[in-house]
Amino acid sequence: MSYFDELAYQYIGGEWRAGSGSWDIVDFNPYDGEKLASVTVATVDEIDQAYRAAERAQGEWGATNPYTRRLVFERALRIIDDRERELGAAIAAEVGGTHAKVAFELHLVREFLREAIQLSLRAEGRILPSPVDGKENRLYRLPVGVVGVISPFNFPFLLSVKSVAPALALGNAVVLKPHQNTPVCGGGLVAKVFEEAGLPPGLLNVVVTDIAEIGDALIEHPVPKVISFTGSEKVGRHVATVAASHFKRTILELGGNSALVVLDDADIDYAVDAAVFSRFVHQGQVCMAANRVLVDRAVEQEFTEKFVAKVKTLKVGDPSDPATHIGPLINEGQAEAVAAVVDRAVAEGGTALVHGAVRGTLVAPTVLAGLPEDSVALTQEIFGPVVALVPFDGDDEAVRITNASPYGLSGAVHTADIERGVRFAKRVETGMIHINDGTVHDEPIVPFGGEKASGLGRLNGDAMVEAFTTTKWISIQHGRSRFPF
Repeated sequence: MSYFDELAYQYIGGEWRAGSGSWDIVDFNPYDGEKLASVTVATVDEIDQAYRAAERAQGEWGATNPYTRRLVFERALRIIDDRERELGAAIAAEVGGTHAKVAFELHLVREFLREAIQLSLRAEGRILPSPVDGKENRLYRLPVGVVGVISPFNFPFLLSVKSVAPALALGNAVVLKPHQNTPVCGGGLVAKVFEEAGLPPGLLNVVVTDIAEIGDALIEHPVPKVISFTGSEKVGRHVATVAASHFKRTILELGGNSALVVLDDADIDYAVDAAVFSRFVHQGQVCMAANRVLVDRAVEQEFTEKFVAKVKTLKVGDPSDPATHIGPLINEGQAEAVAAVVDRAVAEGGTALVHGAVRGTLVAPTVLAGLPEDSVALTQEIFGPVVALVPFDGDDEAVRITNASPYGLSGAVHTADIERGVRFAKRVETGMIHINDGTVHDEPIVPFGGEKASGLGRLNGDAMVEAFTTTKWISIQHGRSRFPF
C-alpha cells in the first residue's frame, strides 16, 4: 500500500477517517497527470473536532517533562532516516520535485527535527528585580496552547514540519491544514511520522479541506492562539486581517521578489552559477528565488552572455530523471499564469533572450531583458522559471532598484570586497541577504522571515520560542505589602 492510499484521510484525535464533506480534493501528479489520491474534504464541524481534540490533549503534553517530549523528535528523525527512499518518492510524485529538490527538502526536515530536539529545552524563565522590598518577579515561558498551521505546496513536508515540530516541542498542540495540491506530503505524511514516533493522540491533527467548504473557520475558531501561515501575500493579508479581529497572533511567511545583485568587481562565473540556481531551483517555485538579477553595466555584457548560455543547458522534463534540472509546475493553471506574465512583459517592451516553451505543466526557462521599471515581471512574484536581467550604474542605483519592490524576503550581492558587500546589504530592505552566495537559504537556528509584504514575524531558533510561547509574570511578595488605603 502506498502513502497515497494509506494517508489520504483526515487525522483527528489520533484517528484516520474520511471527511464528511460533499466533495473530494483530487491529488494529481503534476508531471504525468496520474491520480494519486482523493480526499473527501473536512467540514466546519470537523475543524471544531480537530481543535477540541488538540485542546483536550495539550494540557497534559504541556506539563510533560521536556526531556520526555524531545524523545518523540528523536524517534521521528530515525523514521525519516529509515524511510528516506519512500518519502522522497512520495514528494517527487506529489510536487514534481527533481532529485536535487527532494534531497534538499529531506535534508532540511532532518535539520529542523534536530533543532526541535534542542528547542524542547529552550523555553527558559527569568527572575527580575523589583523596586518593592521583598518582592520576587518570576517570568515563565509557557506554551500558547493550540497552534493552527497552514502550509504551502512547494516544499510541503518541510514547511509543515518547520512549524509543527517546534510548536509541539514547546508544549503545544497543533491543527495542520496542508495545501490542497499536496494533502499527503504536507499533511498525512507528517501525521504518520509523528504517530509512529509516539506522539500522543490529539496533539497533531490534520484537516484536508478548502476555504470553499469551511470559509474562515480554521482561523476564527476560538481555540487556536497562534496561526502560522506560509503562502501567498494575498492570502496572507486575509489571514492577518481575520486573525487580528479575533486577537490571535500570526506568523506570516509570504512571497518574495528577491534580487541577486552583481557588482562590478564580482567573480562573474561564480555569480552566474549562483544566479542560475537561485532562480531555477524547483522550477522557480521558491519564495526566496531571485526573480530579478541586477548587473552593473561594467560587466553586463560578459555576465549576460554567460548567464544565457548556462540557462540554455538546463534540462526540462521528467523529474524522476536524475539529469533533469526543471520539472513541472504544480498545475496547468500555474503554468498558464507564468506564460501570461512573459507575454505581457514582452508586450510592455521587454526582450526575451531565452523564451521557454510551455507544454502542459512543463515550462522551460525564460530570460527577460530591457523591461520598463513598472513591468509586471519586475514588480510581482513569479512562481516559475522566469528571470529578469536589470542593468544598473553604481551601487546607489542598485540599492534603489532592489528596494523598488513591495516585497523584502531574501537577496544576494556578489563582490570581491566583503565589506562593500556588507555595506550594500545593510541598505537593502529585506529580512535576509547573502554575500557571494545564492538567495535560497534556510538554517534551523537563524531567524527566517521578511520585511514589507513578505510577512510578519520570524521562524527558526529562538524566534520559535517567541512564536509559540507566551510570557507570564508571577510575582511573590515575601513579607507584607503596604497599601495606601
